[in-house]
Amino acid sequence: MPVLKQGSDKARDEDLLKRFKSASEADASGEAELDSEERKRLKQTGVDLDAANRLGTFIQTNCHVSSCHCDIEGVEMLPVTEALKKYDGLKDYWWKILDPGKDAFTREADRNLDNGYFIRARAGAKVVYPLQACLYIRNDNVAQKVHNVVVAEEGSELHIITGCTTHPHLTSGLHIGVSEFYVKKGAKLVFTMVHNWAEDVYVRPRTAIVVEEGGTFLSNYISLKGVKSVQTFPTCTLKGRNAIARFNSVIVAPEGSDIDTGSRVVLEAPETRAEIISRTISYGGRVVARGHLIGKAENIKAHLECQGLMLAEHGVIHAIPELEAHVADVDMSHEAAVGRIAKEEIEYLMSRGLDEEAATSTIVRGFLNVKIDGLPKELDDELQKAVEECRHGM
Repeated sequence: MPVLKQGSDKARDEDLLKRFKSASEADASGEAELDSEERKRLKQTGVDLDAANRLGTFIQTNCHVSSCHCDIEGVEMLPVTEALKKYDGLKDYWWKILDPGKDAFTREADRNLDNGYFIRARAGAKVVYPLQACLYIRNDNVAQKVHNVVVAEEGSELHIITGCTTHPHLTSGLHIGVSEFYVKKGAKLVFTMVHNWAEDVYVRPRTAIVVEEGGTFLSNYISLKGVKSVQTFPTCTLKGRNAIARFNSVIVAPEGSDIDTGSRVVLEAPETRAEIISRTISYGGRVVARGHLIGKAENIKAHLECQGLMLAEHGVIHAIPELEAHVADVDMSHEAAVGRIAKEEIEYLMSRGLDEEAATSTIVRGFLNVKIDGLPKELDDELQKAVEECRHGM
């Protein structure tokens, strides 16, 4: 069976771009203060504007940056348009690991940038409490185009939660998100993204990461609500000895959703490590779960795991694990499994006093358990709260 390739059809992508108006056309709305209903929506996406332990917050509504402040010594947070002016075009980081001509969406973000964020942890800075960022579409039929740059300098540690969402009553939109991450020698970057879109929203993230010697990059991606279409495939390159990358994703596809996602890690340096773990559920939607590990150096170790759960007769889960070795001395493995909830599991829980619906719900909650080793307690608590908020609307 041929591998299903992820790619862009130029004519289709250009047509999609023409469907939506520029975020700047709706920016007057973006300047208005968020009401209680909107703040609740952001909280369901992992962004809590009232949390006392959030010492850095960035909020972009359409293309207007309504909040950008950071009270942590050694950490800088700016709208990316300001950072470009302040740092002479961000010459070391701007379009350095992504090609602006990659496809129609990168070209659009390059030509007609709305904004985005620039976050940098200075050398040696240790940030346990997470910074939060929100990319929010407030008006129907708006295309939001952002370019984010995150830098963890040598020996630093940085934790970020980014929530991407729409107005509670919005149905249609397009989000283009270009992101470049730079993890310097001995640094650690934990990046958690929670998507909470609407039923006719198209999402096109384009992401690249570079990790230097002894650095660690940990990515958590959560999407538990309906969305029209998502297409994302971040690539992480481990360029320095003992660099580490881990990708964890939890995805639910209700009927009408088409989600094509995954991640690639290129292990270029000796003694690097990588892990890709994905859990997907189809309630009638289509999910393509990809994982691609490329071993280019000796004494590397990498593993990927794709698990899918079908909860409807007409959904689709397509798991595509790929291992690619270019040298002999590598340790690479994968496992993939897709199926339904076992009847025996439901019957066992029902014998313990649960009805069928409660038994099924218990099994699903266990499958979606996003407990991730290595997270500080503060970040893990926020991650669990974000997942619980998302589950309420499932």
